[in-house]
Amino acid sequence: MTSGNHIIETKDVHLYYGEKEAIKGVSLNFLPNEITALIGPSGCGKSTYLRTLNRMNELIPNVTVTGNVSFENKDIYSPKMDTVELRKKIGMVFQQPNPFPFSIFENVAYGLRIAGMKDKTKIAEIVEASLKKAAVWEDVKDKLSKSALALSGGQQQRVCIARVLAVEPAIILLDEPTSALDPVSSGKIERMLLELKEDYTMIIVTHNMQQASRISDKTAFFLDGHLIEHGETRQIFTNPQRKETEDYISGRFG
Repeated sequence: MTSGNHIIETKDVHLYYGEKEAIKGVSLNFLPNEITALIGPSGCGKSTYLRTLNRMNELIPNVTVTGNVSFENKDIYSPKMDTVELRKKIGMVFQQPNPFPFSIFENVAYGLRIAGMKDKTKIAEIVEASLKKAAVWEDVKDKLSKSALALSGGQQQRVCIARVLAVEPAIILLDEPTSALDPVSSGKIERMLLELKEDYTMIIVTHNMQQASRISDKTAFFLDGHLIEHGETRQIFTNPQRKETEDYISGRFG
């Protein structure tokens, strides 16, 4: 199953909150420039698994992760791994938009400044390019000095995506990025993600079956901490191999 083509490979990943096992031996690999949807009922472990891919679970007390997670053939749980660098390369977008209480410009420039970039012209170029990629430039170009908190929820989420893009990640993890948004904003974000796929690998947790079927290349179905089925999205939705997958997709449970 492993191959040099995979950008992330996970093998027999278990995660424990104290004594409670939340992820139960998941092996799952991801190809570059694909969108993979992680689906399953609430509490099935999909968001927890997503956070193992850039070590975000380490911010929670009493978490233990076993198994292997490699990014570009490097073990991300190695003591030598720089987590700041790792999280630049594997960026994260959360369910609730979380702009910093700064101007729109400074939100997007934040990671660049942290990395020590001083060139104002270069920073301005990257901020503009990132906002354009995040499909929000036209909305905000005349108010870059205004607080990002004054934007609508959908605009805030796209500014947060621009903030991730500014530091040039290889992978973007998205934890239900549209669940707090209205359908119009959700549609804009979906279209933007499809455009971004040319340059990035994306892994998205979603409860929205229609969203998963619209935008993802591959789908992985989680249940009770187990990976039940993984394959081409069209196959998972039209011809699932496992009864649990079929029951979930057809709305018979969850």
